[in-house]
Amino acid sequence: MKHTLAALLLASVSATSAMAQSQGDITVGFGFGSVMPKSGNGTLAGGTADIGSNLRPTFTAEYFIRDNLGIELLAATPFKHDISIAGIGHAGVTKQLPPTLSLNYHFRTDSAFKPYIGAGVNYTTFFQEESPLGTLELDDSFGFSVQVGVDYELNEKAALRANLRWMDIDTEATLNGASIGTAEIDPYVVNFAYVVKF
Repeated sequence: MKHTLAALLLASVSATSAMAQSQGDITVGFGFGSVMPKSGNGTLAGGTADIGSNLRPTFTAEYFIRDNLGIELLAATPFKHDISIAGIGHAGVTKQLPPTLSLNYHFRTDSAFKPYIGAGVNYTTFFQEESPLGTLELDDSFGFSVQVGVDYELNEKAALRANLRWMDIDTEATLNGASIGTAEIDPYVVNFAYVVKF
């Protein structure tokens, strides 16, 4: 009986280990992400700014420096956001890219569901700003990022992923060379992806 219990325990541990991410593994993910700025994006030109959401394709690559511990890079095609200001209305549009580097911890489980958490740094660059009010410019931004997510394993090499990030994104805005305030974007980013392990 003792030998049977020991064998079952060993098999359980082995199965759990086989499903864990191992040092040296690489995963890549392809999906779609929605950048959803918080409501009330600071004061610009004396009015409350409102920055719209946008959905775009995303890409992630993660390298596991230890078992279950990976460094992940998030990239995407350019997001485009409408900008409106209370009392003015439509104030412009901008495109942005938010590459984000995170350190993620993937929890070991004995099921197909693999939750993880992560934290890192975000760099957001703004470009192609346009405004009916004049020349609009938005400064690039550095900030923290945190995330929670879960992978659902389809097999040993593929999974479906859902995750939620929060990014600290603030940008100084100028119009015709004069400062008009700070846009506090601070978005949530919802992402769904297909992930492959190499």
